[in-house]
Amino acid sequence: MLKKVILFVLLAVPGYILVKTKVLDKKQSVVLSKVLSFVGMPFLIITGTLKVSFTPELLKNLVLSAIFGVVLTFLMFFISDPLTRKEKDEKKRGMARFSMIFPNNGFLGIPLAAAVFGTDSHVFMYLIILNVFNNLTIFTLGAYLISGDKKAIQPKKILLNPVLIGFIVGILFKGLRIPSFLPEAVEYSTHYNNIVAPISMLVLGMKMAGVEMKKLFATPSLYFVSAMKLVVFPVFAVAFMFLLRFVMPVSGDMIMGFFIAFAISTAALGAVFADQYDGDSEGATVYTLGSTVLSVISIPVLYSILCSIL
Repeated sequence: MLKKVILFVLLAVPGYILVKTKVLDKKQSVVLSKVLSFVGMPFLIITGTLKVSFTPELLKNLVLSAIFGVVLTFLMFFISDPLTRKEKDEKKRGMARFSMIFPNNGFLGIPLAAAVFGTDSHVFMYLIILNVFNNLTIFTLGAYLISGDKKAIQPKKILLNPVLIGFIVGILFKGLRIPSFLPEAVEYSTHYNNIVAPISMLVLGMKMAGVEMKKLFATPSLYFVSAMKLVVFPVFAVAFMFLLRFVMPVSGDMIMGFFIAFAISTAALGAVFADQYDGDSEGATVYTLGSTVLSVISIPVLYSILCSIL
């Protein structure tokens, strides 16, 4: 895991260099982000869905994962409220809460799970389901936290989310057994899903090049928010799943899926919402980039502990 995380960080280096040497402008990362969101991610989901064998037990567990994922997100939503009471600025408070709760699974979690566990693994499948329902909460609770306005809740964005569309297409293709008589469909999808990891990190490197690293790590709130996002809430999520073992069978793959889903750094959508709703843009940048750098330490350490327990 440590090797994979370091490899992912190194994938960000070309983006950083290209912006610093003025070959590219950091604003051009928006184009790459759209390619990633609307092309790379859906095909990554489709490829994984086509490769997994959906047994009745797996299907049942996927449904349960969706329910537990939403429950945990709501619990973290309510827990984050008293944790940020000292911050009097509502915009900054909302961004801090958002950054504690919502993970960057689309850009980091899913590509990392694909690299470590493979797209044909149950861990990857659990993460896809959790990400689909994470999008449900991020476009409702997340948008509300940053804007402070219930009108910002965007149900349409939930239904038109590329991850959900990719999952539905993958299920349809699987049900119609298209890979069995047209294996080229899987090959076609695989070509596009291979762009996800490098482009996601290239975008991150470009964004980092536009921020003063000294100023980034001189922000005191970064460490508190990151501690909650990268350590406390992931441990809480995993403990919740272990407690469920007393009342129902919970597989190690499901627990690992929840760990990856909640241990990843802050969602990049925070910056998008901040621009859209006049939120705390500076906080969004600090928490997203800062927690990503700090996750290089937190993810391998917590992963090692979890593996030894499992």
